[in-house]
Amino acid sequence: MGTETSIHMTNNKKSLMAAFAAFLVLAFASASNAQADDPDFLSVSLGAFDTFDNKTAVEGRVEYRSDWKFWIFKPFSGFMATSDKALYGYLGVLIDLYFGRRFVVTPSFAPGAWSRGDGKDLGHWIEFRSQLEFAYRLDDRSRIALSISHMSNAGLDSTNPGEESVMLTYALPFSKLLGQ
Repeated sequence: MGTETSIHMTNNKKSLMAAFAAFLVLAFASASNAQADDPDFLSVSLGAFDTFDNKTAVEGRVEYRSDWKFWIFKPFSGFMATSDKALYGYLGVLIDLYFGRRFVVTPSFAPGAWSRGDGKDLGHWIEFRSQLEFAYRLDDRSRIALSISHMSNAGLDSTNPGEESVMLTYALPFSKLLGQ
């Protein structure tokens, strides 16, 4: 490995560390500004699976997002299906980062079980989804959001093409479903 390559790798590591530090600062600052009364949610999403490739399909999701916190993390679980009969059940964690009263950015991570159906071969039955969601918070605390996610098997199989989804989401406070 040449000196130039070594310097390039060192700069990449420094950039990655700086980005991670900035993320932690935002997470801590945002968590202190978060609305203490934010509820648990039932969210429904519709969008495009494998948006940037040749196997694009319609994707739908239903998620339960808990209001229970483990430090700054909240658990969530969900189920996804595509028009190509692919299925994905998952359980993960998310962080709500508040920017004022109305705007919420939510990064999340969830491992889960994948069934290909007639769609794209992601290589393994275990897949990992990371997502970044940008939401607008309404007066009743429900949210309208746009998200982009990436799903792959993280190298568990030699086949690992990954895929990206773009989704539109409506998150309704769970208490509203119960008429409270």
